[in-house]
Amino acid sequence: MRPVAPITELHPQYPLEEQPACRESQPFMEIDRLSLHYGEKPAFQDVTLAIAKGCITALVGPSGCGKTSFLTCLNRLTDLITGCRVSGQITIEALEVLAPHTDVIRLRRRIGMIFQKPNPFPLTIRRNLEFPLREHGIRDRTQLAQMIETALREVGLWDEVKDRLDSPALALSGGQQQRLCIARALVLSPEMLLMDEPCSALDPLSSGVVEDLIVRLRGRYTILIVTHNLAQARRIADDVAFFWIHHGAGRLIEAGTVTQIFEEPRDPLTAAYVGGMRG
Repeated sequence: MRPVAPITELHPQYPLEEQPACRESQPFMEIDRLSLHYGEKPAFQDVTLAIAKGCITALVGPSGCGKTSFLTCLNRLTDLITGCRVSGQITIEALEVLAPHTDVIRLRRRIGMIFQKPNPFPLTIRRNLEFPLREHGIRDRTQLAQMIETALREVGLWDEVKDRLDSPALALSGGQQQRLCIARALVLSPEMLLMDEPCSALDPLSSGVVEDLIVRLRGRYTILIVTHNLAQARRIADDVAFFWIHHGAGRLIEAGTVTQIFEEPRDPLTAAYVGGMRG
């Protein structure tokens, strides 16, 4: 397994016109015949998918087809669910994600999670970002301040909150709260971000701000985003994976580049869904 960069390593800032390209020769993550059951009920079955490094991959499909459940397998949040069974294989380079010996805390530092509803801690803005850093052993106040500022600048929030870092995070607007949650994930220098409909609980203006932020993160992070908004998927994604329900379980029907899925889908079901005739 490639060594994880130390937590003190800060990400460079890129102007929009200098965003690094997302395509590399090897995928960041490879998923092989992945299935998930809650007790005896399957959420999804036999999903095989490669996630391109540095790209934005959108998961689309109707409600109940296993997209969110699929997302939670990738950094083993499923470990926290009683009666949940995961089978198959997830690999990040030489790391076997589902192996019993895998360090789950280290894994979740590499793969951050952003949820549908903003979920800042009921603490100050500063403490929301200090908390994960202190949990990982960062204590120096100057270093903490630098890393917090860097994360807030990365999500475009610094100028909005720099004079009220000790105010409650829950007093922020919905869009600001979601950007704070993204900053809280970024402050740990992850390699991948899992996003479960990060704009769906926001008003259109806030949604646009968060969507623009996601696009700016392309190239520096591998991003996997669940969205029901096909227009959003078409705007921001490099790749798209289309899920559907088949015999009571989610299935991956087709995956490809955003152009291929929306303009030249191979499967008739994909064509019907992206064309608005199904789902």
